[in-house]
Amino acid sequence: MGAKQSKDFAKEELKKQVKKTGNAPSKEEELSSAERIRKHIIVRFGYTVLSLAMRGMANAPEELWELTELDKLNLSLNCLSTLPPAVGGLENLVVLNLWGNQLTSLPPEIGQLKNLRVLFAYKNLLTEVPEELSACSRLEVLSLAHNHITCLPDSFTSLVSLKKLNLSHNCIDHIPACVYRLKNLVFLHLACNRLENIADQIEHLVNLKIFIVEGNHIHSLPKTLCFLTSLELLNVDFNDIQNVPVQFYLLRKLKRLACHPLDQGLHIVHNPLLKPLAEVLDGGLNALFNYLRST
Repeated sequence: MGAKQSKDFAKEELKKQVKKTGNAPSKEEELSSAERIRKHIIVRFGYTVLSLAMRGMANAPEELWELTELDKLNLSLNCLSTLPPAVGGLENLVVLNLWGNQLTSLPPEIGQLKNLRVLFAYKNLLTEVPEELSACSRLEVLSLAHNHITCLPDSFTSLVSLKKLNLSHNCIDHIPACVYRLKNLVFLHLACNRLENIADQIEHLVNLKIFIVEGNHIHSLPKTLCFLTSLELLNVDFNDIQNVPVQFYLLRKLKRLACHPLDQGLHIVHNPLLKPLAEVLDGGLNALFNYLRST
């Protein structure tokens, strides 16, 4: 927030005080801007939490970056186009929520948030991600969906704690090489990009349980995908797949053909599957697995 937004914030607090007591606060009761913001902090499940969501802010208040005690900060659904370098001073942050803004970039200083575990930056205008984010080695959940990202820095291999990565609805034409080295991933969402293939290196993601690549231009699935025996949900709907690897029956945890987007199992509708595969699938997933075993 610039000066105008800071004043607006103060006016809002003044209105609340007048409504509550019928009187404006005395000079002794007046607080600094940072202290006014602190009044919105709550402690929830042991975390110090501040939400400034849906306030129409074009800039975050300068005083916000003084609140180094914060564990969780929610700045979602505003009109932020930038974050200042000062965000790196919030060294205790565990969760940073930036979704639904107009951010075109993230500052390099975000890499100073060494305790960060969750970063939501989806539905912004990001075209790239700073290499410095890879210094957040405790990061477990990262959502960059609904942006304009084309690739990720190679340094992302340092995100050894990352378990959930959402890159859906971007402009990615191949899965970044660094993603294949994130061996602790259990959730990988790449729907609605420009992917044409999945590299053999997918086999390295041995802990993957949910893999979503619907709405791309994928022509075939690598046989190494079949080594991901922990997969419980595989969504390849709306691609250009004509066949599946013979080893597909190894994916026993898929259990069934899925219909609803959130259902566990195999999602493979709206693909130009060849006969007899398309006909076999009419009998369900077990019929497919039995057919593949016999070939």
